[in-house]
Amino acid sequence: MNYFALKYKVAENYLEERAKYRAEHLQLAKDYHEKGILILAGAMENPADEALLIFKCDSEAEVKYFVENDPYVENKLVLDWEIRKWNVVIGNQ
Repeated sequence: MNYFALKYKVAENYLEERAKYRAEHLQLAKDYHEKGILILAGAMENPADEALLIFKCDSEAEVKYFVENDPYVENKLVLDWEIRKWNVVIGNQ
């Protein structure tokens, strides 16, 4: 298993607009979490301009599938995203 960090850069109106898509976004995240693929997820604060999601899975393709099906991405609340393989040194189970 590998770890991947997914970083979202969100739109300026993210906080105002996310309510429309939040239930769908959270359901997608919960589904991945229940499968043991999404380990941690959350938005940065002050400013709320980014989010970070940590995945544990076999390949980057699984993370990309999440991105492609995320209503925040589909509805342009996420302006840019990046997936990076993360080599965990401490805490890797």
